[in-house]
Amino acid sequence: MIILYEDNHLIAVEKAVNIPVQGDESGDPSLVDMVKEDIKVRYQKPGAVYLGLLHRLDRPVGGAILFAKTSKAASRVSDIIRRQQMEKTYLAVLRGVPSKRAGKLEHYLWKDRQKNEVYVRKPGTEGAKQALLEYEILAQHQSLSLVRIHLITGRSHQIRVQFADIGCPLYGDQKYGASVNKPGEQIALWSARIGLEHPVKRQPLEVLSSPPKEYPWNQFGSAAFSYSN
Repeated sequence: MIILYEDNHLIAVEKAVNIPVQGDESGDPSLVDMVKEDIKVRYQKPGAVYLGLLHRLDRPVGGAILFAKTSKAASRVSDIIRRQQMEKTYLAVLRGVPSKRAGKLEHYLWKDRQKNEVYVRKPGTEGAKQALLEYEILAQHQSLSLVRIHLITGRSHQIRVQFADIGCPLYGDQKYGASVNKPGEQIALWSARIGLEHPVKRQPLEVLSSPPKEYPWNQFGSAAFSYSN
């Protein structure tokens, strides 16, 4: 676990792939527990450590994630998220190349909670929620494309489902791209940037994280590792 930012109010860490953010039925160690234990040890805190979960990343996804160290910070950041004023930017490697170099995707998504799968539905479908994102192609290599994604809404599995629907599923995605991805391939989706006004200091806060320098990220030269706004 790498700490990307920390003060008295917030802590941002780099989540490794295939670690659950919260405990689940697998019983595997969760990122929340790891961060709590780290704080407890480093600051020699007696008793329980408070850690506010502000947003989530799917288990296979790595990169920047932000937690609150106080209930005051948690409440204020939750309000920032509700007002869609926390900027979340991702990098992804797609199978295929979108028809436009940059664009906006809009879908209505419905989640089957029993199967933990998300489906595209027609607008107006009961339970279907609007999903919006903006993307830009940064580089291409053979049949793969590297895209930067600005997430406007934060729906479950949103990025994965929306790109699969336009015929460009994410590299390694076994759930929404099983026809083109092989078992064992790691999904190429990375939380690269979180931007918001600090909930207490009222100053701009930016947290950056780069994906690992391995396949398929390393097929695009430095494009995946020289992240800029």
